[in-house]
Amino acid sequence: MTHESPHREPLISGRKTYRQITQDICSPILGKPGKLWYIVISVTTLVFLYGLSMIIYTLWKGIGVWGLNKTVGWGWDITNFVWWIGIGHAGTFISAILLLFRQKWRTSVNRAAEAMTIFAVICAGLFPVIHMGRVWLCFYVFPYPNIRGPLWVNFNSPLLWDVFAISTYFLVSLLFWYVGLIPDLGTLRDKVASPLKRKVYSWLSFGWNGSAKHWERHESLCLILAGLATPLVLSVHSIVSMDFATSVIPGWHTTIFPPYFVSGAVFSGFAMVLTLMIITRKLMNLKDYITIGHIEAMNKVIILTGSIVGMAYLTELFMAWYSGVQYEQYVFMNRMQGPYAWAYWTMMTCNLGVPQLFWFKKIRRNVIATFIIAIFINIGMWFERFVIIVTSLSRDYLPSSWTYYKPTFVEVGIFLGTLGFFFTAFLLFTRFFPVIAISEIKNIMKSSGEYENRK
Repeated sequence: MTHESPHREPLISGRKTYRQITQDICSPILGKPGKLWYIVISVTTLVFLYGLSMIIYTLWKGIGVWGLNKTVGWGWDITNFVWWIGIGHAGTFISAILLLFRQKWRTSVNRAAEAMTIFAVICAGLFPVIHMGRVWLCFYVFPYPNIRGPLWVNFNSPLLWDVFAISTYFLVSLLFWYVGLIPDLGTLRDKVASPLKRKVYSWLSFGWNGSAKHWERHESLCLILAGLATPLVLSVHSIVSMDFATSVIPGWHTTIFPPYFVSGAVFSGFAMVLTLMIITRKLMNLKDYITIGHIEAMNKVIILTGSIVGMAYLTELFMAWYSGVQYEQYVFMNRMQGPYAWAYWTMMTCNLGVPQLFWFKKIRRNVIATFIIAIFINIGMWFERFVIIVTSLSRDYLPSSWTYYKPTFVEVGIFLGTLGFFFTAFLLFTRFFPVIAISEIKNIMKSSGEYENRK
């Protein structure tokens, strides 16, 4: 006799056995990709190559080909940098924090979210390097003994803190992703028919044999990495926010930025995870593993973090009014009524208005509605970074230096190139690695008794 909870739907549908789980998740890797996969990756690769050509053009001509000027020294480049860093936060949040809180629904989405984090951080790190102008001197940002006389990094600068925070974040995220992948690489090693692929997967799996000792060490290391990654979720975007908060520019000089940026990062990151997983769920026929319950759970996180972001917007407006500082008040009036009002109201609509639809259960559980809302959130969070950076710089203390910034085709091309790289890398990831953690799916079935109920 079996009993299923009337309140909690199963994490996996379709009454799967262990063997079926392995076959379903490994089949896209063991078989040949369809025509649609080739079409999509061809398009994303072309976009990436176009962006790469714009990067080469920038390096050849200098950043004068961008739309920057004496007033607006940070434009699309830093906007894109902050946006991509935020996109990567959901992977660490799902992998580390939800693991420590024993949230079992994370197992169907954590692998793809971790991969997304790595690709997003690579895209983010590209922009500050290009912004330096002389990329061949980028090693100057690292503190090491040198013979350049008094030239040394400024440890009091948040820009240097970014270097340490993001490099640490990338390293821990990469280790977390790869360690979780090792058991599944061992499974693929035993499944593939090609001797070359078997040798590659064997080398990547480090001789994994599924013994009790291997599992014990694997789970211990995952918990250690989760403990290391958890403070990084909070610290990385807090440090990025200090690039702005430690300045004296109106609209930036505020203590609310660290929690505001962290919640916004998780907010935008979950939206991107939903965007990718809904597409993957459809194209790779993984509806039994990425269920409506998973989508609804992620939508609830979006409601929470979106509410925090909305509260931060209102708090900024209140503090500008309550402070009595005319410069702060003007910044927010300028955002709402000035030349960039269209960007401000796009941000408010996409981030504050549209996500409120998730309060309705029918919309939370509707895949098409979720996909559309996630796209709106991605757009809105990009505009949030644009509004924070550009509107504050374009009109500062001196009216004589006020200007209107608009990007050139080179800046737009570089941003499109990072999008092309991101989606190309994700498509290649789905082709050669399991997009869902096979071992963790089997583990939650065993611990919850679902497998026994389905035998």
